[in-house]
Amino acid sequence: MWKWIAGLFVVLILGVSAYWFSLDKSVRYLIMNQPSSDNPLFWTTEQRDAAFRATEQLKILPLRIIKKGETTPLKNGPALNIDNDTLARLFSKLRASGLVVLHKGELRFEKYGLDFTVEEKWTSFSVAKSFTSTLVGAAIKDGYINSLDDKVTNYVTDMRGSAYDDVTIEQLLTMTSGVAWNESYTDPNSDVNLFNTHVPDDGIDVVASYMRKLPRATIAGSEYRYSTGETNLIGLVVSEATGKPLTEYLSEKVWQHIGAEKDASWLLNTTGHEISGCCIQATTRDYARFGHFISQGAMVDGESILADGYLAKATSQQADFGSDTLSYGYQWWIYSNGSFDGRGIFGQGIYIDPKNDLVIAINANWPVASASEYSSLRNDLYELIQAAVADE
Repeated sequence: MWKWIAGLFVVLILGVSAYWFSLDKSVRYLIMNQPSSDNPLFWTTEQRDAAFRATEQLKILPLRIIKKGETTPLKNGPALNIDNDTLARLFSKLRASGLVVLHKGELRFEKYGLDFTVEEKWTSFSVAKSFTSTLVGAAIKDGYINSLDDKVTNYVTDMRGSAYDDVTIEQLLTMTSGVAWNESYTDPNSDVNLFNTHVPDDGIDVVASYMRKLPRATIAGSEYRYSTGETNLIGLVVSEATGKPLTEYLSEKVWQHIGAEKDASWLLNTTGHEISGCCIQATTRDYARFGHFISQGAMVDGESILADGYLAKATSQQADFGSDTLSYGYQWWIYSNGSFDGRGIFGQGIYIDPKNDLVIAINANWPVASASEYSSLRNDLYELIQAAVADE
């Protein structure tokens, strides 16, 4: 009897052990070191390392899959002639997890850290804004959206009677709606943090429910004010206009055509809509592929998926906030040297230099969400790679 019980106990222990070690290493870490907050802005660096590596594997966050098409392997180019010591120092200081450099469409450099690998996916944060912008251009080309001059409320009727009655789609894209918003990542009472716990009005998407309560701060079109909420609202405009989830439309217009190695995913808000200002999961190589797709004009079968002139405006200055070196387009950051990038907190980036046919994709987990010190280091990294290419 006791031998039988002991044998059963051993089998149970072995079964539990097998299940435990079948879990992703990052999931195991988070089970053993559970965050005290639901908001990753207030997690430890180590908890974020694990979560950013394994967002899909956690199985507790709702998401939809962005389906890929046929994979096109990246062609290897010659090794980049670069100061490797300087690059390694910047890579380390930035706490980078992945770095992929494409030059003329060829893979010139690749490096991984933070226990992250070429096969894994990392979360995008606000780099997703540039994806959402791309879908606006596609929706205009496809006839779902008539014009950037259309009012937001033409498409999201739940916003009628709010401060957004006077706001156009273009003003959302340039973040010049004039509607109040606090993007502070360190203030628990900022809009960007309060939005995450907002309980939506009955039958209303959580984005519309929160955004329609915001007051007007300035006249529409008069002032730039960075707002993730407004990108979330842009996504709602696109999905209402197309009648499709953003994941389906992104797969149809982009992901099936870039040769992606993996399906990507997009996290959903509490009412089941993609968080269009954030939270795509993809490999660093596939982020670079998206950058190359944009750099080549977003072409599919010899024709751009975007409305005529949209990409040129999206990737050039449309909003000025007083910087000599940086401005804002349609959900892209614009450099005075003609380059542009999508960027997200904790160090995510897709940098595109059209003059040199150069794309740099980087994933990271900075010690803080946003800081000029780390932004400068990332710019140093971009400039180091640009210089290496220019010297060839």
